[in-house]
Amino acid sequence: MMRLGYSAITWGGVVGTAAGVGSVADLFYATAGDTRHAVRDIASVGYEGTEVFDGDLLAYAERPDELLDVLAESRLELVSVYTGANFIYDEILDDEFAKIRRAARLASQFGAKRLVIGGGAKRSAGAGLDDIRRLGAGLDRAADIAAEAGLEASYHPHLGTLVEGPEALEELFALSSIAFCPDTAHLAAGGGDPVRLISNYAERIAHVHLKDLDVETTTFLPLGEGDLDFDGILDAVRASGYDSWLMVELDYFQGHPRAAAEASLRFLKDRGFGVPVQP
Repeated sequence: MMRLGYSAITWGGVVGTAAGVGSVADLFYATAGDTRHAVRDIASVGYEGTEVFDGDLLAYAERPDELLDVLAESRLELVSVYTGANFIYDEILDDEFAKIRRAARLASQFGAKRLVIGGGAKRSAGAGLDDIRRLGAGLDRAADIAAEAGLEASYHPHLGTLVEGPEALEELFALSSIAFCPDTAHLAAGGGDPVRLISNYAERIAHVHLKDLDVETTTFLPLGEGDLDFDGILDAVRASGYDSWLMVELDYFQGHPRAAAEASLRFLKDRGFGVPVQP
């Protein structure tokens, strides 16, 4: 059954943990805002689930009840945790996998079932001939680490990484068996057609990120406020056979993040998502 979630990223945007400056194994994503405040807002709007960064959980590793209690009180399910790595530099791979292993353990400890993985660094001098292969091998190993922790892993193509456009995604998926987390805005901003890519890789989809896009400015927007064909996107998701969480993941917003969450929920409910089926 399709269920609706909203990522905590909108409450402050993405930053990195300070310890990562001196230690690759300690370089986690994090949200600049208060995760507990985000959880309460997301639940109050009417979403059933959320996604956080690995570093958001790291902040509560020594006092987990402070976050778990808020999730329970809000009746909000922690669905997924986002992590990532460069994957292409042999010398730091062991440290990167140590970080991913810790992220997977934290995700499992806090009740998540999914690990969303980004990454695939671009070299300053341009991609190396073997970099996509290295990324594919790294993602398969990361997926194994996730499975050991009881999590399902999926890969999230992202602007600024090796896999921005559809050609790179096709090359990667020929080299890796990891599942797919399509992000509608990143796919479009990278030159792809989200409807076509969701349809082409329907059997690999294990998680979905939804956000709209102003194509001219590459600005991410609440659903229905940009240029993407969301009716076509949602039809493609339905047709793919995927029948699980739809996670709205808006990286930033000019106004209050709760208002953005409300706008996207209204859009989805107007199209029959998140509305109880009448007997």
